[in-house]
Amino acid sequence: MHAGGELGAAAGGSLLLCASLLAVGCALGLRLGRGRGAADRGLLAWLCFNALVHFALEGPYVYLSMVGNITHSDALIASLCGSDGKESACNAGYLGSIPGSGRSPGEGHDNPLQYSCLEHSMDRGAWWATVTWKEYGKADARWLYFDPTIVSVEILTVVLGGSLALVLVYAIVKEKHYRHFVQITLCVCELYGGWMTFCPDWLMGSPNLNTNSWLYFWVYLVFFNGVWVLIPGLLLWQSWVELKKMHHKGSNSRKKFQ
Repeated sequence: MHAGGELGAAAGGSLLLCASLLAVGCALGLRLGRGRGAADRGLLAWLCFNALVHFALEGPYVYLSMVGNITHSDALIASLCGSDGKESACNAGYLGSIPGSGRSPGEGHDNPLQYSCLEHSMDRGAWWATVTWKEYGKADARWLYFDPTIVSVEILTVVLGGSLALVLVYAIVKEKHYRHFVQITLCVCELYGGWMTFCPDWLMGSPNLNTNSWLYFWVYLVFFNGVWVLIPGLLLWQSWVELKKMHHKGSNSRKKFQ
């Protein structure tokens, strides 16, 4: 495994974005979990981070994949910067794709001022999401183009996974009886999503996975995806233990009245 995939601007920015989402998620979770035990506070922090990832990162991916693909998403994001499509594309460095622009494709990409439309528009969050997915696409090429399996799993993840994370936050904070039902459902969805993301490619010999770079393999593929296996697995175990306690408590209560 060579040392390819060094930390460049795109990689650094993507990792910083993920760290920012983690910081916001932890802050929200700890605030919501004030007065609760350490386990619940940690879980609430994870759930807030999880929901942010599903909606803020994976949501834009699903949208851009449905209207095009991540590889060519810059032009779409640029078109959202204003009503003048030609000017928007100019700022994004895509003048060559518009008839009559008089410049070649990609000209102006070296001038950071030509990204001002993207960086200062209301859609800059979506733009940074595309940067992150393009960077992740170096580890798994399927994310760069419209892959039906990936997009199908992501639709389920965003809509169901993100919503269940918020419902579980509410259930924990309000101590609802359905807390562990939602927790188990969410964890199964996360694990199923991970399996269906990688299993099809594994069965074909992993042609789309880049395992030759420590960054792409160990950080992007193993670490980031492993987190969504480890934590749901631990939460399933927690639910198992808590449901077992409830069962024993209910059994002991019934025995007292026999």
